[in-house]
Amino acid sequence: MAARLHAWVSGRVQGVCFRDYVQRRAGALALTGWVRNLGDGRVEVVAEGGRSALDELADRLRTGPPAARVDALEIRWEEPAGEFGDFRIVRADY
Repeated sequence: MAARLHAWVSGRVQGVCFRDYVQRRAGALALTGWVRNLGDGRVEVVAEGGRSALDELADRLRTGPPAARVDALEIRWEEPAGEFGDFRIVRADY
């Protein structure tokens, strides 16, 4: 069953390869969507795919790569739109 995860990750998540980490994990899980840095220091993630793969990605977002420190993870589950062909890093929102 397809689903859409929209997440915001707070902590030391910029400048520690967090976006690359998310892109690699999402690609390995056959998810589509994007990840970007936000001007307030958070990272935003939108991913679509199977619910179990999205749950696994959410678990990975809670820890991040070794240099990261995740203080908070906010997740919103949404209806999938099927608008993505792959998973990529997009331009920062600042």
